[in-house]
Amino acid sequence: MGLLALQRLMSLQGDRQRRQLKIGSLNSPIASVDKRKVLSYEQDGHVDSQASKRMMCSIPTLPEDILHHIHSLLSLCDAARAACLSRAFLRSWRCRPILALNRNILGSNKNAPQKNFSCIIDIILRSHTGIGIKILKLELHGIFYACHYLDSWLQITVTPGIEELTLKLCNGDEIKHNVPCTLFSPGVRNSIQYLQLFYCAFHPTAELGPLRNLTSLHLYSVHILGDELECFLSNSSALKQLYLSTCQEIMSLKIPCVLQQLNCVNVSYCWNLRVIENKARNVSSFILLLQEGVKVSLGETLQMKNLSMGLSNIICYARSELPSNMPNLETLSISSHYERVDTPMLPTKFVSLKCLAISLRTASCPSYDYFSLVSFLDASPSLETWSLDVAEESTEHESIFGGSSELRQMPEQNHACLKSLKIKGFNSTKGLVELTCYVLKNTASLDCLTLDTAYGDPKCDNEMSGGRCAAMNKDFLMKARRGAAAIRTYIEDKVPPTVKLTVVEHCRRCHADVLSAQ
Repeated sequence: MGLLALQRLMSLQGDRQRRQLKIGSLNSPIASVDKRKVLSYEQDGHVDSQASKRMMCSIPTLPEDILHHIHSLLSLCDAARAACLSRAFLRSWRCRPILALNRNILGSNKNAPQKNFSCIIDIILRSHTGIGIKILKLELHGIFYACHYLDSWLQITVTPGIEELTLKLCNGDEIKHNVPCTLFSPGVRNSIQYLQLFYCAFHPTAELGPLRNLTSLHLYSVHILGDELECFLSNSSALKQLYLSTCQEIMSLKIPCVLQQLNCVNVSYCWNLRVIENKARNVSSFILLLQEGVKVSLGETLQMKNLSMGLSNIICYARSELPSNMPNLETLSISSHYERVDTPMLPTKFVSLKCLAISLRTASCPSYDYFSLVSFLDASPSLETWSLDVAEESTEHESIFGGSSELRQMPEQNHACLKSLKIKGFNSTKGLVELTCYVLKNTASLDCLTLDTAYGDPKCDNEMSGGRCAAMNKDFLMKARRGAAAIRTYIEDKVPPTVKLTVVEHCRRCHADVLSAQ
């Protein structure tokens, strides 16, 4: 019955709404509806009698909660139009639980006066007065004058009962709106579960009080100091997820021990960060993209299952320290711009590791031996997926074609779980060839081997490329060409018939002129 009513409602939205109310799209003030008419609807609930009569004939008599559910399934624009045709939907509109407002929803007419968007948002929010709003998303990028009204909008809509709040302002130093702590009244602190802030300032104090149900905190380009964040975290004992990105005022991140439910921490591009100290005992996922010189203390790591870090010498550190410190690690992603020494062979094991991703910028460590990465495979009896990203071949690496073609050997191992190996940036470096041959020889479970010599070269059959591959550096093309030759000479005949070999090469048609110039 509810679906039938919804279908009939949608059929009315075309010709009847255009004929009766001339609503159109929300590209002019008050959603292209005469402002006085909308205000009249909102103030006294008046609806044109003929339109109301026809609507009542089209929609069966249903309980109010079912009508509210039907109304909630409509987009914001359609819900607003329906509210102008039906008293039942008008009541539902005024207590709509989800409001997501951005420029795309309001309309994208470039010729529309910019201030109109702020007027539309103002009318929509004031018509609700915070009644029943559970989820509020205000994405104000590209909407001028919005920040002039933001404080009043938040006071109207952020009321006890709200569960999710997303506030995204304009990106730029010219606008740094301060989200006031007074916004979080006792009722709001008791109900809010998800808080996401973009491009604003937030300075919580100890007087703010506890946020008993906040489980997820996302801060992107937010002006907040380290001690202010620590204070806020101490008041959020139910927090499960913490995301920080480009928060440049944070120099010290201290995660207090009261966060016993915290399981995921993601910190990226906070370039002024110097110290990370975690005292929460149950974090199972750490994703850290940091500058050099950051002192990291992850605290209790027995629960750690997912770790992603980017630091110099992280490859050697990960192999030496993590097996004993994180015995339950299942996913490991590490990125290094420099490695002082090769990866050592050690007796310690990653007993639970299933997915491994390693990224190494070889231009900064030309003497690094790729073959030493066998240590990770030897230490990971449960490993299923392994990806290796070699961003750039250094000219100082020994090529398989430049010296001895005899491949180094290691004691044979039976790796029974590895199913997929992908090497991005594959070249003719001897250590890479030896590593690949070792995997083929000692991994009976392997299903898929992908060797990418073009490093993501977009193909000319891609519609976005205009029928031509992207331009490539001449030296890079020659290295990629030698990598493909190494595959044909040393690897292809070693691939078992049960393994699918995928070789990604540059397009010879689009790059023929560059290669012929060599």
